[in-house]
Amino acid sequence: MDFSKDSLKLNCENENSRIVSFLKEQVNFNFKRAGAVVGISGGIDSSVVAALCASAFGPEKVLGISMPEKESSPDSSSLASQLAKKLGINHQIENITPILEGAQTYKRRDDAIRELIPQYSDGWKCKIVLPQNLLEKGGMNFFSVVVESSKGESISKRLPPKNYLKIVAASNFKQRTRMMTLYYYAEQLNYAVIGTGNKNEHEQGFFVKYGDGGADVKPIAHLYKTQVFQLGRYLGVPEGILTRTPTTDTYSAEVTQEEFFFRLNFQTMDLIWYAMENRIPQEKVAAVLGLSSDQIERAQRDISQKYRNTEYLRAIPAEV
Repeated sequence: MDFSKDSLKLNCENENSRIVSFLKEQVNFNFKRAGAVVGISGGIDSSVVAALCASAFGPEKVLGISMPEKESSPDSSSLASQLAKKLGINHQIENITPILEGAQTYKRRDDAIRELIPQYSDGWKCKIVLPQNLLEKGGMNFFSVVVESSKGESISKRLPPKNYLKIVAASNFKQRTRMMTLYYYAEQLNYAVIGTGNKNEHEQGFFVKYGDGGADVKPIAHLYKTQVFQLGRYLGVPEGILTRTPTTDTYSAEVTQEEFFFRLNFQTMDLIWYAMENRIPQEKVAAVLGLSSDQIERAQRDISQKYRNTEYLRAIPAEV
C-alpha cells in the first residue's frame, strides 16, 4: 500500500455529500426528528458539525448552543457567535456556572488539588497534563497537576491515582452538564443531539461517557483531526477557528489537547495512526516522516494502549 504525507487527504466535496446524506437519513427518517442541536464551542469539530447540519437540515432547523462557565476561555463564546452568524443558525448561550457551583464541581476538584499543593488557593489556575515529547522518550502515561498563582508562580506535582480520579470525576461535571443542556433543548424542539467528537477523541477515549460522548448521531467520528480541518476549510469555517490551537477548555489554566492527552501534534499522530491501521511497515513510515522506526513504534504503542484502556467508555450498557 502506498503511503505519503498526503495519505489522509480528503475529497471534501464527496465527504461533505456523504455526511449530509447520512445526517438526513438518521435524523429525519430513522429518528423522526425535525432538526439538530449542536453544542458549539468555537473549536473546529463543533464548527464543522454545525456547518454540516446547516447543509443537511437548513440553518433555520439548527440550534447551536454555547455553554460557557467561569473558567472558559472568552474566545470560545466569541468564535461560536461568529460561526452561528456566518451559518445563519439559531444561537443560544447558556452559562452553566450556577449548575456547576451547585454540584460543588470547583470545590471537589480544588480540594483534591490542595491535598497535594496546600498553598493552592482562590485566584490560582490549574490544569493537568501528560509527559510531553512522546517521540523522544518512552514512559508511562502519568498525569501531573500544574497550578499557577496570580503572581506567576508555577508548581507541578505528579498525580497519585486517588487525586487524579477525584479531579477528573469533578471536572467531568462540566461535560455532563452540557449534555443535559443539549438534550433539554432537543426535547423541547423535537430535534436530535449531534455529537462533535472526531476519530482521535472517540477511539482514543478523549471524551466523557454520557457527557460530550452522549449524542444521537456522531457524524465525524470516522474522521482524523487533520481531516476535520480539511473539511472545515472546504465548508468555509471562520479563519479564527481554523487557526485556533485545539484546547480542552476545561481547566482554568489554558491547556492544549496535545499537552493534556495526545502527546503528539495531530499532523504526525494521524499519519502514524493511519499507517498502523493499514499495516504499513514502520520503516516506510519513518522514512516518509523523517523519524526513526523506534519513534514510530513508540507512538503506535501509545495509541494502541489508549484504545485498549478506554474500551469501557465506548461500551454500551451491559445487559443480562
